[in-house]
Amino acid sequence: MIQQGIRHTGTFPDIYARSRKELVVSLRVAKKEVVECELLYFSRDRKEEVHTIPMKFRYRDALYDYYICSIKLSKVARYQKYYFLIQGNDGSVLYLTATGMYEKQPTKGFFEYLYVNETDVIEVPYWARGTLYYQIFPERFAGDAGKQEGFEPWGTMPTRENYMGGNIRGITQHLEHLHRLGVECIYLNPIFEAKFNHKYATTDYKKIDPLFGTEKDFKELISKAHSFNIKVLLDGVFNHTGTDFFAFQDILRNQEESEYVDWYYITKFPVEISHKNYECVGAYKHMPKLRSGNPKVRDYILGIMEYWIDHYHIDGWRLDVADEVDPEVWNEARARLKEKNKDLLLLGETWGDGLALMNGGRMDSIMNYVFRDATLEFVADESIDAVAYSERLQAMLAHYPEEMNQCMYLVLDSHDTERCSFRCKENRRKQRVAITLQMLFEGAPAIYYGDEIGMTGDNDPDCRRCMLWDRSMWDQQLLELYYRLGVIRHRYTCVKTGELLVNVSEGRTFGFIRYDANGEIVVLVNSGEKEITVTVPVLQKKDYLELETSKSYVAAAWDHKSGCNGDVHHYQGQIQVTMGAYETKILGGDSYEKEKNIGNCTRSNA
Repeated sequence: MIQQGIRHTGTFPDIYARSRKELVVSLRVAKKEVVECELLYFSRDRKEEVHTIPMKFRYRDALYDYYICSIKLSKVARYQKYYFLIQGNDGSVLYLTATGMYEKQPTKGFFEYLYVNETDVIEVPYWARGTLYYQIFPERFAGDAGKQEGFEPWGTMPTRENYMGGNIRGITQHLEHLHRLGVECIYLNPIFEAKFNHKYATTDYKKIDPLFGTEKDFKELISKAHSFNIKVLLDGVFNHTGTDFFAFQDILRNQEESEYVDWYYITKFPVEISHKNYECVGAYKHMPKLRSGNPKVRDYILGIMEYWIDHYHIDGWRLDVADEVDPEVWNEARARLKEKNKDLLLLGETWGDGLALMNGGRMDSIMNYVFRDATLEFVADESIDAVAYSERLQAMLAHYPEEMNQCMYLVLDSHDTERCSFRCKENRRKQRVAITLQMLFEGAPAIYYGDEIGMTGDNDPDCRRCMLWDRSMWDQQLLELYYRLGVIRHRYTCVKTGELLVNVSEGRTFGFIRYDANGEIVVLVNSGEKEITVTVPVLQKKDYLELETSKSYVAAAWDHKSGCNGDVHHYQGQIQVTMGAYETKILGGDSYEKEKNIGNCTRSNA
């Protein structure tokens, strides 16, 4: 057994509280080195009552296997001591404690979880688990008036400077479109009064930008969205301001004598509008970085967050470059805002590892660009195969608690990237594969406005084209795919909050099972140009139904060899599936017989 691969830290996220009476424990071991793991635990004051829990295999990446179990107690978890028994496939046995690894059963040096406080419990809004997002760039989604002075004709190719006239009323008028897609939450790019068409250079955090509308317009949007059971997140741009912001303007006027001089990172006096005089976002001189560690700045930010919650009843915040803001801002924001409304969502932007933000005391979710990068490399670029794709996704899932994985904002594109269609070089078959993976994988998928009708575009500013409202220009087949996948998400609880098991990863073929107590679905994709026939292991030896075509597959007994990670998963059956180039298939067990017509469903008759 390779001992160097074994790890458990005794701290988050290797152990965390699911409730005050339940602890979730995970253990990492070297890949394919272990046949069984057990957790042994006892209370500090009852050393003689040692309980044993078999640990469940969950994930396997390129180097490691991950096991998990939970300790369920009748009282609040406190003073729980524990250690691990690990049996290697070479016949060896090791015990892991807080002080090391031993061949003999330990008598001291145990891990210990001391006490579950209320704020130790990992709580994310239940509504956000598996929710379907829709991101809107307000200036380009829809307007409610004709051409006005200063606006270019709708559909003009975007630049970093031009304006098309999108506004809040335009969004409100098209909520029915989002409802039919099955959208459950809208993420709006900034609507604060600000310079530039992107509105990330804030002038006034308490005012809606006049180009977007009025307070009345926004309240109407919130009210109507809520009537469709659609929640609304605002973009909180609290890492930096614009140069027209009152505090920065005071510095320009009063220089060293300004009472706001410590609100920013001033590097040179006299201050002029130049990235050489103060820290900025990148080298964007019109976006000076706030000193968010300053208690006065932190209080100001928290006051703004509370203002929009209290006055407009928004449902949460998407927090711009959250990993660049002082962490204490988010610690205090969570404490204060969750006290107002525990179902409020805090969604942080990060482009890599988000564990520092997802530590239980800050964000509920992050924008998961790790998922995007892996998926587009597998599908669009074909630069990695299914094995590498599987390993990257499973490493990602193993990194976070299950509750957080279910809330992860699964992005394929955004206002900061080229569109998925562009990355796929307008190959609709590839795009359909990527969309199917995104919509049915564990987490909360996000549609960037216009993706559902086939819009394309290179990176910023080209990805910010005007929404096409001429239906004759819509890709109806792509839209129908979104409708069908939205119906599946709506009907099958396993897609939203069930577990995920990767069962196929070979060549260009990838598959996974989503399952819970209500049933399962099997998702298969062929991300290659050749027809393939693949043996697919399944959880039960029974009939499986292809949801789109109603084709039936009879599961044979599993041969104990087929399938991804067949050495640790206990499949019961297997089916043979033939797939064409860039084809996807979604199969349901016999408990879903009543859903034979899923291929004909749209959101309007769901």
